Amino acid sequence: MEIKVLGPLMAETGGTSIVPSAGKPRQILALLSVYANQVVPVPTLMEEIWGGDMPRSALTTLQTYILQLRRLIGKALGPGSPYGAREVLATRHGGYLLEVQPGAVDVHEYDRLVATARAEADRGDDETAAAVYRDALAIWRGPALVDVRLGPLLEIELVRLEESRLEVLEQRIECDLRLGRHMQLLAELTSLTARHPLHEGLHAQCMVALYRSGRQWQALDVYQNLRRGLADELGLDPSTRLQQLHRAVLAGDPSLDAVAGQRRRTLDLFAA
Repeated sequence: MEIKVLGPLMAETGGTSIVPSAGKPRQILALLSVYANQVVPVPTLMEEIWGGDMPRSALTTLQTYILQLRRLIGKALGPGSPYGAREVLATRHGGYLLEVQPGAVDVHEYDRLVATARAEADRGDDETAAAVYRDALAIWRGPALVDVRLGPLLEIELVRLEESRLEVLEQRIECDLRLGRHMQLLAELTSLTARHPLHEGLHAQCMVALYRSGRQWQALDVYQNLRRGLADELGLDPSTRLQQLHRAVLAGDPSLDAVAGQRRRTLDLFAA
């Protein structure tokens, strides 16, 4: 079985899709997939589908949805399969479990790659870390769960995933900056700061990449754009760390050019 949630929901066995067309069964499949190989309690599934507005028939209706999913799985497995739908979507005490092989769900593979990349970065191997971070980000096919109705639990998972995706992107750029790839990063960082106009970490990275590429005035413009955005949207000033970085760019601080051996985040380069 192969399941993908980092983009439109996709789940198939032997090349045959098991994704139902109806919204609530899709929602159940998505939640079971995110927590594949873990028991998802019945109350959790019902909360995801109905929230606080649970009908009296909730348990019976949930069982009907599970039956629909098992029928799709059974059809995809075919008569020659050594195991049946009830083994793939198993009933456990108090809940249900979707049993899959390791790496079958894209979000689990994504999390594994991110953990590997972080370990490589902690060891100081930025080359390997950047490559593995790229592999992790390449798994995404668009916004996660984009075609699935979201209840409270999937909503939380979506927020976690989107925050993780942006954090991993920032970490990959940190590795590339430490490897001296500032000029190759300029187009990407210019686009990212436009898409995330209040994200201080990306703006700090863009400022440093521009400065190291001999574009000091553009680095200062990036800071001013962020400062105006924060003031207009939130009534705030840039953080002390970013203000210190701005002063370093103004002064042409030679520490801005230090690459080798520098392990601090770009935003923290001049933090006390």
